[in-house]
Amino acid sequence: MVPGTPAAMLPASEAAKIYQTNYVRNSRAIGVLWAIFTILFAIVNVVCFIQPYWIGDGVDTPQGGYFGLFHYCIGNGLSRDLTCKGSFTDFSTIPSGAFKAASFFIGMSMVLVLSCIGCFALFFFCSTATVYKICGWIQLAAGTCLVLGCMIYPDGWDSDEVKRMCGEQTGKYTIGACSVRWAYILAIMGIMDAMILSFLAFVLGNRQDGLMAEELLSDKSAIA
Repeated sequence: MVPGTPAAMLPASEAAKIYQTNYVRNSRAIGVLWAIFTILFAIVNVVCFIQPYWIGDGVDTPQGGYFGLFHYCIGNGLSRDLTCKGSFTDFSTIPSGAFKAASFFIGMSMVLVLSCIGCFALFFFCSTATVYKICGWIQLAAGTCLVLGCMIYPDGWDSDEVKRMCGEQTGKYTIGACSVRWAYILAIMGIMDAMILSFLAFVLGNRQDGLMAEELLSDKSAIA
């Protein structure tokens, strides 16, 4: 028997089984990577919510300091010590309504992505496709909350506390002498991460639906 001739080729049924096995392995590998990056996205979300380094002082700022979503520290001009205020549990200490709204949306995004990780337990009880789609919708909602939080946050730059640190030229969506810090940039990167993860979750869910349909067709053909 000469290799490469039709007689040496695998039967169609065996070739389909090999293709299906490789398809399942690849889907599982991608699913594991999706789960790992979902956990990393949750860590990024928590860091962005907690860390007070969304905006900070610059070379020409009247006062030193930095602002987060709800916690901020500003110097008093007499010493190098910073006075810190603000707590998520006490909204009255947050210096701007926009900061309060941004804190709510970023916090909601954090809760959503943590609940998405909790949904991983559903893989033991529900169909894989259903769990992927549930997580996809949750990640899409988390990304939407991140978008809203990042868009609303600069609206609070006209507050008195921010002006005291960044100068009187500071206004809504105008940061004055201050600069954007790494936590804000990380939150923007988190938006892209959420959109990619949600898209991948929907793709994996549809793949699982297609795989189940192929298995049903093969079972019916075997019975026939």
